[in-house]
Amino acid sequence: MMLPGFLFLLFLTDGVYPERNCSYQDVLNHLNLTKNNELYSMSRPVKNYKHPTQVYLEVLLYAILDVVEKDQKFIPYVWTVVRWHNEYISWDPNEFCGINNVSLPTEVLWKPDLTIEEMTEKDKAPPSPYLTINDKGDVEVQNDQVLVSTCMMQIYKFPFDIQSCNLSFKSIIHTARDIRLQPSDNSSEATEWSREGMRTQYEWLFINMIVTANNASNMVDQDIVIYTITMKRRSVLYIVNFLAPIMFFLCLDLSSFLISDSGGEKLSFKVTVLLAVTVLQLILNEILPSSSNRIPLIALYCIGIFALMLLSLLETIVVMHLMEKDSACEDNDAHKDQSLSEDCNKQRKANLHNCHGEEHKWTECACIYDVSTSETPCELLPVAKEDNSSKLTEEYHALEKLSDELREMEKTLSLLLSNRKEGEKPCYWTKVAKKVNRVFFIFYVTVVTLFLIIIFVQWNNADGVIAT
Repeated sequence: MMLPGFLFLLFLTDGVYPERNCSYQDVLNHLNLTKNNELYSMSRPVKNYKHPTQVYLEVLLYAILDVVEKDQKFIPYVWTVVRWHNEYISWDPNEFCGINNVSLPTEVLWKPDLTIEEMTEKDKAPPSPYLTINDKGDVEVQNDQVLVSTCMMQIYKFPFDIQSCNLSFKSIIHTARDIRLQPSDNSSEATEWSREGMRTQYEWLFINMIVTANNASNMVDQDIVIYTITMKRRSVLYIVNFLAPIMFFLCLDLSSFLISDSGGEKLSFKVTVLLAVTVLQLILNEILPSSSNRIPLIALYCIGIFALMLLSLLETIVVMHLMEKDSACEDNDAHKDQSLSEDCNKQRKANLHNCHGEEHKWTECACIYDVSTSETPCELLPVAKEDNSSKLTEEYHALEKLSDELREMEKTLSLLLSNRKEGEKPCYWTKVAKKVNRVFFIFYVTVVTLFLIIIFVQWNNADGVIAT
């Protein structure tokens, strides 16, 4: 049934068309967009080549997958949105049932050749196969990418460091005469949207994203849009697994001063602690890059503690050497005392032997005198009797005096030996070793305290507040 003429005009006046079937293919047929038609995909879509194509870029950070300090790599997961205007595309949505945007394969239309300067590996994930166009000719391509990019790490403050990595977008071959690249969002918007869409941050805490547009002053140069991602490392695990164990080993080294220096236990204990710190240094070497311009504070921390422990080990060796000299001195004195005792015993036996010989002579003399029956000794030899009597008396007193001296010498020797066994007084080198040990302990504690204060102040001043 045909509508009356005035009703048809009323529909046209109100902008409402009679109900009919509409499809996206109708729009594409209207625009003559097919895969076989290379009109739109061969060249930059402008009617006048002197007009540059305005390309707008938006980047959102979805995840910080990894930061490899050893290889200076930054691996983020980003979402990119690129928009530009195609001057050959337009239609009236009212003619196609209100359709104002259409999705079609990316091969059909021309796209700006944007790349990332810092990218070192091509994204293995396939790009988005579709793009979107609207009735005004605006084209939009959305794509998610896992980027493997290079980033110069500043590891001086590791593990309390803050890193900033750049993602620099630019055209590969088009200059500023052809493409004018601009960011479609500012720094605050990019930061806020990235925080809302953040999925994972690994061991890093996202701080902000700064957007910088470097417009080329010369038309033969290229516009560059730089997204600077700033992030802070979560340092708790490094404190627990690395810094704290080294501090514990340092405390063990300080407590080793309570171990006696007489045996070898103290020396072996210090060597074991030193080897443990060496193992931690090897682990640190696998983390930090070798291309750093400045020695990291954590490396200075390890080297300083290692040097202090080495100095403590050398002091232990010196003290043990001094005590060994003292021990050798005691062995020599004991050997001399034993020799003196043997000489005294030999001398006493010799004197006693002589004394027994004299007594035997006196006995023989008395027997001769007793044999005589007719004469008395006084009558026969009065002069000899007096001489022998005085001589015997003198020798008797001399023997008694010698015996007293031997007894006194034996007592002195016994007292000396007992005092040596009881350890009456240490020798000279023992006193020196104890004094050196006492002075070095005070020096060691002072140096360790100052060193730790300086290191932690440097870490604290580096970031204002040590972040955990």
